[in-house]
Amino acid sequence: MSTPQVQALRLEVAGAGSVSALALEPPGATAALVLGHGAGAGMQHAFMQQLAEGLAARGIATLRYQFPFMERSSRRVDPPALAQATVRAAVAEAVRRWPQRPLLAGGKSFGGRMTSQAEAAAPLEGVRGLVFVGWPLHPAGAPDVARAAHLDAVRCPMLFLQGTRDELAELALISGVCARLAPRATLVTFEAADHAFHVRAADVAAGAPNDEAVMRALLDATAGWIERCPAR
Repeated sequence: MSTPQVQALRLEVAGAGSVSALALEPPGATAALVLGHGAGAGMQHAFMQQLAEGLAARGIATLRYQFPFMERSSRRVDPPALAQATVRAAVAEAVRRWPQRPLLAGGKSFGGRMTSQAEAAAPLEGVRGLVFVGWPLHPAGAPDVARAAHLDAVRCPMLFLQGTRDELAELALISGVCARLAPRATLVTFEAADHAFHVRAADVAAGAPNDEAVMRALLDATAGWIERCPAR
């Protein structure tokens, strides 16, 4: 099978000009996922690239995009309204490119949270479910569930992929949030993984999966859930 080529795009975002995006479409893709990046690294970060390439190998197209703050190399994240407008611009492009494919949206950390906020405010056109790769429930060292309040307004299925050592989502708290949102929310956990899905060497030596095994399991879980995700 030939390796799919990444296509560079520009997305127009209301009030912010344009931002970069990358589309990766494997031959015969069965679904597509719109992916927003985290607060500390953009769409070309190695983790985002691994997600896109790993999903392509599993027959899922992806559209990665930059938030405006990352596009201008700022460390200060965009206000929610602008971030949500960017999510909507990326989803609209995915709908235009892949009108016949099941479409999902989400992202890593900040990208997932902004996607959930956008969906809670008004359903994302064409999106049947949300995929969160390390949803940031609370700041590090300040466990709380206040950030999850808007998730009650999300009516489509949600997949939460969380490390058990995630410093931004204490396991008992994120488990409780997903239990409250059931059956719309599915929680898949990865033993000893932190917010970056990294596993410490000491934990690997004690029998925990290494980073590569965690990524394979994450990709398999994502692809399997997308395959099962029903239309709205």
